[in-house]
Amino acid sequence: MAVATASTERRRRGFFPMSFSPDTPGADAPARVRADLRAIAWRWHAIAGLLVMPFLLTLALTGAVMVFYTGFQTRLGADPRVEPLPLAQPVSAQALAAMAEVPDGRLRSYVAPRAPDRAAWFVIERGEQTLAAAVDPYRATVLRWVDKGDTPFAWAQRIHGTLLMGEWGDRLIEIAAWAMLVMLLTGLVLWWPRGGLGWRSRLWPDARLRGLGWWRSLHGSLGLGTGAVLLAFLLTGLTWTGVTGERWLQAWGSFPAEQWDAVPLSGEPHAALNTAGLQEVPWGLAQTPLPASGSAVGRDGLSARTPVDLDSVAAFAKREGFQGQHQIAVPRDSRGVYTVSASTMSGDLGQPTGDRTVHLDRHSGRVLADIRFGDYGAMAKTMAVAIALHQGDMGLWNALLNLAACAAVVLLCVAGVAMWWLRRPGRARPG
Repeated sequence: MAVATASTERRRRGFFPMSFSPDTPGADAPARVRADLRAIAWRWHAIAGLLVMPFLLTLALTGAVMVFYTGFQTRLGADPRVEPLPLAQPVSAQALAAMAEVPDGRLRSYVAPRAPDRAAWFVIERGEQTLAAAVDPYRATVLRWVDKGDTPFAWAQRIHGTLLMGEWGDRLIEIAAWAMLVMLLTGLVLWWPRGGLGWRSRLWPDARLRGLGWWRSLHGSLGLGTGAVLLAFLLTGLTWTGVTGERWLQAWGSFPAEQWDAVPLSGEPHAALNTAGLQEVPWGLAQTPLPASGSAVGRDGLSARTPVDLDSVAAFAKREGFQGQHQIAVPRDSRGVYTVSASTMSGDLGQPTGDRTVHLDRHSGRVLADIRFGDYGAMAKTMAVAIALHQGDMGLWNALLNLAACAAVVLLCVAGVAMWWLRRPGRARPG
């Protein structure tokens, strides 16, 4: 008898929310089912929330740092201004000025100025270090040096992606992202108006409440809008993870190199163009093999009598319509290619529909591949737009919206912790 009484008491308190007594009136069954489902949702929401909250706060804070540099400065920090002259120095002369200060370095890429009164940038590898030099394009003088892997943006991106733990950190974040989806789904169940509560009580916090009631009202009113934005962040973020993204979605959605007719391929993917461990290559190209130099295929690019070098490729880029900030990656070996590109992933553009990547044979100057946004598959197009929104690349409004979303996520976490503290065992019974 004592055992039965204890069991009944546990059921009454919600330890077994889906247990039914044989004498429960049939008329009360639907209400009892709804209450039990809500109890289950509350438990899963609380468990998932407590587990993922450290990850969520980390992602929100590092995301805010990245958006600040993407939307209000540059990923390398302040972009030096210069006094324009009628003519700029050849790109090769600018590169030599930068390389003269790093004689043991190797040039990786040139970043054209985003405006006539801005500096050009040259990315140089020296051992394990990746340096970036800001150069006055009119006077070929170095204005500033930056360790590309040691900027606030670079640190924030590494923490955001791997928690500075490499592959293990990536896996932890991926697991946390799926747990966050559980948290959002159960949160929607708990948020949905019921009983005498109307929609207004769910969309705006009730200033008349105090204590637990006020924190619950704040958490619920923030939950809908913030949860929708967070869902978008999570879905786009998952596409960069090691399993869901790299092995499934990206492998399936990448640009098919087979579209290039008879173009020889190298053994390296486009992701090899990334520098300092940063994600700079468009999502839809990262796993696509790079073309290789040394054949007679491709369309006309540079004139047959024109030497293929940084100056001629820079002039070709302008003729092809590359304006403002764009990048030229130089070949790293005899089969490497010159790559001219502009994309939102690398911070060159504000609109992903303008993405373009052109590869030139380093020996003949012929165009081996010319990939534009319209050439992407449906998945790659979707991700190009979604990631640009995720990063805050599409203008001031996008950066401000993302910063506000990051702040709302932090406040949502604070409200969740406050609710848990006020309802913790021994203080208040969960309901």
